[in-house]
Amino acid sequence: MNKVILMGRLTRDPEVRYSQGENSTAVARYTLAVDRRFNRNNDENSADFIGCVAFGRAGEFAERYLRKGTKILVTGRIQTGSYTNKDGVRVYTTDVVVEDHEFVESKNSNGGGMDGGFAGGGSRMPQPQGAGDGFMNIPDGIDEELPFN
Repeated sequence: MNKVILMGRLTRDPEVRYSQGENSTAVARYTLAVDRRFNRNNDENSADFIGCVAFGRAGEFAERYLRKGTKILVTGRIQTGSYTNKDGVRVYTTDVVVEDHEFVESKNSNGGGMDGGFAGGGSRMPQPQGAGDGFMNIPDGIDEELPFN
């Protein structure tokens, strides 16, 4: 199984390009700064910088909503590859291919990102309005539509 879950902040705005051809696809690349749980040498600001790439709707979502400093949760898979650069040197790459990304802070928490009501993959899901206790109000008469009782 190849499954990755990361939480971190974007180090810069995503770089988005579109593939050539009749059905162009968005390809968004960004780097996440992910804090390390345990730090070496008592270094307070220890983080890993992980390259991520999002295709299609997830790439369009990144272009539209993600900005430098935004804290997000990413799920995806590790993909390795290699290429030969212009100097003839073989370069090896490791990226996280994003399957889904979503906000983990409200707009007011980090001073500029989107609010936590939008989920990744390009889907727009408004945050349910709570009753003030952290739980969503369920409308009357919906019991028949639920898949469980």
